[in-house]
Amino acid sequence: MTRLISGVAMAVVALAAIWFLPSQALRVVAALVAAFGARELLTILRASGLQPAAWLTVALTVLASVAMGDISARYDAVVLASLAAMLIEVLARGNGLAVAGGLVGGAIWVGVPLGLLARVHDVGGPNAVLLLIGTVVVSDSSQYYTGRLFGRHLLAPNVSPKKTIEGAVGGVVFGTAAMVAGGHWLLPLVDLPLLAATGLVVVLLGICGDLFESRLKRLAGVKDSSSLIPGHGGVLDRIDALLFAIPGFYLLLGSHL
Repeated sequence: MTRLISGVAMAVVALAAIWFLPSQALRVVAALVAAFGARELLTILRASGLQPAAWLTVALTVLASVAMGDISARYDAVVLASLAAMLIEVLARGNGLAVAGGLVGGAIWVGVPLGLLARVHDVGGPNAVLLLIGTVVVSDSSQYYTGRLFGRHLLAPNVSPKKTIEGAVGGVVFGTAAMVAGGHWLLPLVDLPLLAATGLVVVLLGICGDLFESRLKRLAGVKDSSSLIPGHGGVLDRIDALLFAIPGFYLLLGSHL
């Protein structure tokens, strides 16, 4: 029941933010989510034996989100900030490349996609964001139920022992169908073949994103990124698929929105 209540509450808040907030406010929300994600990223990194500076991890992640969320922003701001963060970790704090790389890689993994989600809202409005998130949700649900009904062959047993090839196929089929059907209604000016290709890419990237975070947590020996959301774990546990799916969606459809 706790999981259901918190899940419904998250859905209501997310829908309200996407539909009613202006783009500037949504960028602020994306930055706040990036900050929470950065704190959880620290937990994973430290459990893996890496000790980056907390303030630097949060600052770089939030900066990446803010920079990528502005349609007029310069990409080199993220690059320069990443180089500065590496210099601080290696020269000022005496850490090695593993810590510096974990800091920068993690910040880009979390911050950049969240900023791009705000940019999708900028160029495509609420309809584009709802289509993207809806596709990932349909894919995730389809993977779960298809896997339970027909799952026989494990997809990645060393990473996520419950995921099956059959479940992944179900997620691909139903997720791509959701992108095509939803896109025909929400984004009527986008061609159906492009919607189908985008749906396929978004779903496959979402599956990879889910496995990516699962692998990081397994290596770190943690079950959830945090206990922030009752019954669901942390922010990263809820958006892991989206973090990989958002860039694919933006790169394929951004110029058509």
